[in-house]
Amino acid sequence: MKLIGLDVGTTGCKAMVFDAEGRVLGRGSREYGVICDAPAKAEQDAELVWSLTKESLREAVTAAGSKGISALSVSAQGDAIIPVDEDFRPLHPAILGMDYRSGPQAERCATVLGAMALFTRTGMRPHPMNSITKVLLLRELSPGVFNRAAKIVTYADFILGRLCAEAAIDYTMASRTMAFDLEGREWSETIHGALGLDKGIWSRPVPSGTGLGRIRRGLAEELGLPSDLELVAGGHDQTCAALGSGAIREGMGVVSTGTAEVLSTALDRPALSESMFNSFYPCYLHAKEGKYFSFSLNHSGGMVLRWWRDNFAGEEVSSAAKVGMEPYRLMDDSMPEGPSPVMLLPHLNGSGTPTCDLQSKGALIGLTLATSRHDVAKAILEGLTFELRVNLETMVGCGMRIEDLVAVGGGAKSARWLQLKADILNRPLRTLRNPEAACLGAALLAGVGTGAYENLEQAVGKTVHYDREFLPQADRVASYSERYATYQQLYPQLRELHSKL
Repeated sequence: MKLIGLDVGTTGCKAMVFDAEGRVLGRGSREYGVICDAPAKAEQDAELVWSLTKESLREAVTAAGSKGISALSVSAQGDAIIPVDEDFRPLHPAILGMDYRSGPQAERCATVLGAMALFTRTGMRPHPMNSITKVLLLRELSPGVFNRAAKIVTYADFILGRLCAEAAIDYTMASRTMAFDLEGREWSETIHGALGLDKGIWSRPVPSGTGLGRIRRGLAEELGLPSDLELVAGGHDQTCAALGSGAIREGMGVVSTGTAEVLSTALDRPALSESMFNSFYPCYLHAKEGKYFSFSLNHSGGMVLRWWRDNFAGEEVSSAAKVGMEPYRLMDDSMPEGPSPVMLLPHLNGSGTPTCDLQSKGALIGLTLATSRHDVAKAILEGLTFELRVNLETMVGCGMRIEDLVAVGGGAKSARWLQLKADILNRPLRTLRNPEAACLGAALLAGVGTGAYENLEQAVGKTVHYDREFLPQADRVASYSERYATYQQLYPQLRELHSKL
């Protein structure tokens, strides 16, 4: 028995084939870009994403062999919307979660429905990241497209809709839209009515792990997949990463470092307090039935490293290509030991939680003629991790239990960065044998949805295995605690200045 977990992220997709014990049998991946050619704009060619997703699938299946592959499920980036026709063909580029042009629409939602009332009903406070604000933006920017759209989908139901005929969105993705009633598990009549929207624009909401039928026959032949492959509703990439990390109970925190950096945790009950609201922490449905979910978000995350790579690391990129190594590995090896002499505020796409200041910008301080690009690279890692500490402390202050930390995603491949996180957070940090937890989590949903596992507890017990543990080093904990005190002053000191730029 083999299962496919497909992870469609903001800047890349991965397909992985697993056996019943969670061993990787085949993998494929592709990168794609984000269109940021205007202030606050972040769009994407969804048809290109679909094409590259197929390439990833074909590569993974070729490596693993198609025999015995029984089911597939999807882990997807959140909040993006794609208007499609009846055949799930995009009518407009995807408007991504990191597209903040819908600020006025978010303000309108707050005015019409009440900010706290929306949070209490949906677990999402008004913010331009939320999907329904992007629907309102689309209606204003491209009314013709809006009126022609058969559905407005997220990447989760877009990919599944291209794979099979069912237009269904899982609860985790639906509950991130700010259009979904958290308690009633359905699209909110009140919200859609107040905003002049038809709730029929969305796909049918279903629990994660729900079977949706078989793959389209012609597509199965194209991808080398069995014609009886079952498609199963998956989840938001963060909830899938939590499943693939074993985080299906309170107390576990998952540090997921990809394009964005996220600290997520499971909740036993809805957390809808004023402190959660003020810190911009969402509360939505976990892929594990009966659980809720919250996370902190730094949208810049690994994208800052990618920016550094593309603009300043030509030598590392060239050298890495010659030896078949990732350039980030060479960057790690070139960084100075101990704290960087410079400090970075990594708000290159505004600040994330707990301030969510769209006007904030990145800043690099302490430059001298002796500063090297390697000092800057180290400052990037430190700045991102200081942001992570801000959120860890704030989440605990909101009443969330975060006792054990697990690192997943691309950032979990860097031992230097993992040790840095342990030192700055002053917490032990474990890694997984398979750091691509989102793919594994999607595969586990595929397995539960088709009866390969009795439940998620059994699936996690069979497949999730821990690997290394990074312990805080006392001398570095002390030095980074001093640096952190300085870092905490950066945003307040620069906030007014950045608002004028």
